Amino acid sequence: MAGLRIALAQVDTWLGDLSRNAATVLDACRAAAGAGARLVVLPEMAMTGYPVEDLALRRSFRAATAAAVDALAARLADEGLGDLVVVLGTIGERTAQEHEDAPARPTNQAAVLQGGAVRHRYDKHHLPNYGVFDEFRVFTPGDADCVLEVDGRRVGVVICEDIWQEGGPVARLAERDLDVLVVPNASPFEEGKTDVRTALAARRAVQVGAPLVYTNLVGGQDDLVFDGGSFVVGPDGTTLASAPQFVEHLLVWDLPERGEPLAPGPQVPDLTPDEAVYRALVTGLAGYVEKNGFRSVVLGMSGGIDSALVAAIAADALGGERVVGVSMPSVYSSGHSKDDAADLAARLGADYRVQPIAPMVDAFLGELPLDGLAEENLQARVRGVLLMALSNQEGHLVLATGNKTELAVGYSTIYGDAVGGYAPLKDVDKSRVWALSRWRNTAAVEGRFGTSTVPPIPESSITKPPSAELRPGQVDQDSLPPYDVLDRLLDAYVEHAEGRDELLARGFEADLVDRVLTMVDRAEWKRRQYPLGPKVTALAFGRDRRLPMTTRWREEMGR
Repeated sequence: MAGLRIALAQVDTWLGDLSRNAATVLDACRAAAGAGARLVVLPEMAMTGYPVEDLALRRSFRAATAAAVDALAARLADEGLGDLVVVLGTIGERTAQEHEDAPARPTNQAAVLQGGAVRHRYDKHHLPNYGVFDEFRVFTPGDADCVLEVDGRRVGVVICEDIWQEGGPVARLAERDLDVLVVPNASPFEEGKTDVRTALAARRAVQVGAPLVYTNLVGGQDDLVFDGGSFVVGPDGTTLASAPQFVEHLLVWDLPERGEPLAPGPQVPDLTPDEAVYRALVTGLAGYVEKNGFRSVVLGMSGGIDSALVAAIAADALGGERVVGVSMPSVYSSGHSKDDAADLAARLGADYRVQPIAPMVDAFLGELPLDGLAEENLQARVRGVLLMALSNQEGHLVLATGNKTELAVGYSTIYGDAVGGYAPLKDVDKSRVWALSRWRNTAAVEGRFGTSTVPPIPESSITKPPSAELRPGQVDQDSLPPYDVLDRLLDAYVEHAEGRDELLARGFEADLVDRVLTMVDRAEWKRRQYPLGPKVTALAFGRDRRLPMTTRWREEMGR
């Protein structure tokens, strides 16, 4: 019996754009056929984009998707690709077996296309209408598992979350004498998740006693980033082939004849943690801008590290010519901040503008005298108004430049620096902002990222003390603990949900713990109004971690 060549097509889809997604699938199938593949595995929900959320509830959307899948199967045959076996993630619908008179419900489906038609439909999960993995079963455990015959080889199919279940579909397929198990996925990026996926897939490959083919989605969708990184693991848990992260790619691997040893295919080295996070931020921003039809982005360039990193991410995602940077100096802005902003824009090739805010602030204060914090916040809000006005006038997407640390403790001005449509650093703490900036500059010098070897971020933006420059001589550390200490405390409290006693046991000072916990708990109302941004950690504000805004609960303090 001959071997079976399998193509893993990791593609970037546009949610709801069925014709575009069909064209993407068709292109992948052409490339797979050209490479001699017989079986093509595409990601979960590749036909629709993912996650569809409440679109899944619209019968019109489900019907249009089903028609598009049928048309795609016919098109493949018309182009002489009808012999390919194509496993395509899509949306389906079925009625629960125990409720035959109930309306059809949406399902997470793997459709198998061959010979100009849909040869098989594999429905396993009810689709979520909230979040990413809020899924539940609507069918009884007796549902048939999907096993295909492809050139005499037994190919099992499960979808994404199936492999996370102990004793679920994979356990049943372990009794089916499979030659290979294929798993279409739409698994969002989180730092450190690559190793978790590979380890889990390795356990399942060992469990079924056959190689496991894991195909993952790539690209940005709202606040989610899909990183690709498709791979094949053998029945001994060894990685046999892997695809790069954050790019569309066709990975081809050969399943040998029965009895022959498994041979490794192409493999790529793992990305470093900083590079993986940086590429996720670039991918997320690029996806949001392109898929929502924006031509350009605009942000305030203060000369500080946060706006510098956001500008660099934007230039990498879109090209510097599509980035508008606005310096908005006040009477408190330092000369070096203005110089650093101009230097940054020149390095990136951005459209750089200077719009002083002092006359506008003075006009406001002339009508409504303010001082102290109210005057400081007024400056930030004038800047926010300027950026939104440019967005309205010229069609740019406004980027908020705040980071996760500031968001955690409420160190931002609502309707000021918090304005915008997208916040690239929303899930990146301040310490990581510095680390990513240094990584990006080093990667440029070493020729490992982009086309220019000029470090995009001015060194002084990295090394100078961060400041909002809203009053004379202001620095962040006037209001906040040192960032290295603050980020460690926030990691324990926010990411790991540790309480006061646990934080004290870690060695944090009681006064510091009480102060920071109070700041975090009182800032939820600000976080709820902050723009969305790419999720890169296991607990991102807005998607994974929410506190009640109205609550009397506080950690017991002062003991």
